[in-house]
Amino acid sequence: MRLTVVLLAALVAAVACAITRAGQLADPAGLTAWYAVCWVLFAAAAWSLRRVPARRAAALVIAGGLAVGATGLLDGPRTSTDSYRYAWDGRVQAAGVSPYDHPPADRALADLRDEWLFPDRSVCSQTYLSWLPEGGCTRINRPTVPTIYPPVAEAYFLAVHTLSPPGSRHKPLQLGGLLLAMATTSLLVRVAGARAASLWAWCPAVPVEAVNNAHADVLAVLLAVAGIVVVARRRVAGGALLGAAVAAKFLPALLLPGVLSRVRRPRDALAVLVPAGAVVAAAYLPYLLVSKASVFGYLAGYTAEEGYQDASDGRYSLIRWLLPDAWALPVVVVAMGCVAAYTMIKGDPERPWSGALTLTGTAFLLLTPGYSWYALLVVALVALDGRWEWLGVAAAGAVAYVTGMGTAAYAVAALLVAGVTWCRAVARGVDQRRAATADAGGRESQG
Repeated sequence: MRLTVVLLAALVAAVACAITRAGQLADPAGLTAWYAVCWVLFAAAAWSLRRVPARRAAALVIAGGLAVGATGLLDGPRTSTDSYRYAWDGRVQAAGVSPYDHPPADRALADLRDEWLFPDRSVCSQTYLSWLPEGGCTRINRPTVPTIYPPVAEAYFLAVHTLSPPGSRHKPLQLGGLLLAMATTSLLVRVAGARAASLWAWCPAVPVEAVNNAHADVLAVLLAVAGIVVVARRRVAGGALLGAAVAAKFLPALLLPGVLSRVRRPRDALAVLVPAGAVVAAAYLPYLLVSKASVFGYLAGYTAEEGYQDASDGRYSLIRWLLPDAWALPVVVVAMGCVAAYTMIKGDPERPWSGALTLTGTAFLLLTPGYSWYALLVVALVALDGRWEWLGVAAAGAVAYVTGMGTAAYAVAALLVAGVTWCRAVARGVDQRRAATADAGGRESQG
């Protein structure tokens, strides 16, 4: 246990150094080096936990998760400006305006501006600030387009704004991220055990993306983990939670094929899909009633801007190594369809998160996204399922975001997954042959 505590203390110190240094635009090499140190210490601490008695392990995972997560509170958002949009959306809703109707740059909302989100022009040349059409700048990224976030996320932004004291700026969203991350840790400890839960609680992606950058993905992760755990026993309740996860961030929709593993009767599938769809519809309904513009906001523009429509900007990079760019999207659609079908036909209904991890991780390797916070969902699924090799996907996302070397990073992650999966298969085959030999020997001795 002493070794684990020492490694955890070193991990906390390393994450604190990574969060309080310059962001990826100012010093990508230095930040990458600190991230590497954090991931090595994380792996060592999680491995050392194997020798800690189960009773102490649970308390250590929770306490360590709190210490690691709290490092995200040491500074303002360092590598992302998304939380400034969250704060703005909460403020706009509190004023009785739909967040989908006006971009932050719209002069119709000028009365809601303050010096925090819309600083003085004298600092507009600083990093991470966006220029406004009429002059001046804002901390909010893409200020000329409407919000992209789904309704459950928007409700969360409003709740945080409502509960925040005046002038608290970024801290309430960071505290909210820490609370959501710790709730996920507690749930994973209860469901998967302390050792497995450490793969989420101590992962460097959590303090960086869930707490410091306060990404709303952590809300979707908590709802997704709760949903996929509950659905194995109560389909309707689990489906409703999964619907809430999708309405917080669209990515958890990838979990549905895993949830439907070996479901043969249509009514069993509908018992999950209908409540999930109903929750999504119910979440969107209030915004549909009050919004004049589309409640999907900048979603279509975002997918085009990020290169998901035309295989540009580093998307589908592993496929584009082997095939022409024009083939990338069709190949991804076919490949994902095949993996989803296999998951639904051969998946384990008692462990729906196993198929969900395979499908979600495969989607990341095929799409090669450039934003590291998306992989928080993968980290949580790894903690549920135990296949640690998929953590390489989360590490690859961090490399892609900080350095732009996403293709090489995702290639290494793919090789790691393939190699460990092959080793597992070989070991399983050896065990089966030994069991068959022992069984045959037993029958001969009885004869």
